[in-house]
Amino acid sequence: MKHVIALDVGGTGMKAALVGEDGTLLHEARRATGRERGPEAVVETILDFAAELGVLGRERFGRPASAAGVAVPGIVDAENGIAVYAANLGWRDVPMRELLGGRLGSLPVALGHDVRTGGLAEGRIGAGRGADRFLFVPLGTGIAGAIGIAGRIEAGAHGYAGEIGHIVVRPGGPACGCGQYGCLETLASASAVSRAWAAACGNPEADAADCAKAVESGDPAAREVWRTAVGALADGLVTAITLLDPRTLIIGGGLAEAGETLFTPLRAAVEERVTFQRLPHIVPAALGDTAGCLGAGLLAWDLLATEVPA
Repeated sequence: MKHVIALDVGGTGMKAALVGEDGTLLHEARRATGRERGPEAVVETILDFAAELGVLGRERFGRPASAAGVAVPGIVDAENGIAVYAANLGWRDVPMRELLGGRLGSLPVALGHDVRTGGLAEGRIGAGRGADRFLFVPLGTGIAGAIGIAGRIEAGAHGYAGEIGHIVVRPGGPACGCGQYGCLETLASASAVSRAWAAACGNPEADAADCAKAVESGDPAAREVWRTAVGALADGLVTAITLLDPRTLIIGGGLAEAGETLFTPLRAAVEERVTFQRLPHIVPAALGDTAGCLGAGLLAWDLLATEVPA
């Protein structure tokens, strides 16, 4: 059976899969990224994980993988196959495509940005399927965005398109790692909600999921934390809607797991803020934490489709 190797590298964990031509996950595996061991060790772990998947695929399906796709966080030069920078992993200018291709026996390798790769999967086979224009926004440790246009993801002139988390929605607000103050992700990411709720309830272990449960039980302090985050998120999304005019707005990540506790007030807040703009469909992501792996597989199949036969 023809298959490709897919890897989704996160700050703390990696997901890997063998993906069939129709996008089916034929095999899935997970492993710790091991970032505490340093960037070189992380890269070696990625290469080893991919090699193990290659061996497994050959044994199980009687043929080598046709290609590999890998999604990584941070700044990515997809065209040249270089993982430029990732703050969470500590690496700089890693020639990921070259290293992976070498470890996998000169296999063709596609490299992508983690959020854009997840957005590719959501757009083609997930919640954005059939939408000619969509915006995928996962609300996790930070907030980023993937701009979908006619089946592809727009990376921008320099690979920075979609960084919605760094739209300033509260000037003079909390400091952001990017150097600005009041960025969307400092107020409406899952980690921001976790911080705010931990402070409000006095439990340093409390997180965004706990806050959502408290909202559902009617806790007034939780509702205020939630209202603040949803308001900031709506402001950021309306800015994106004004610029991009998406048909579908797909919300994913940890915060979206709250379901209608998030989506009901969010839809109302966005609707309150639009004036001349057309309101997009605001829907939850469909693929969960498999989106990155599925997207990496799609990148690999796309790479094979565009290769010119010798």
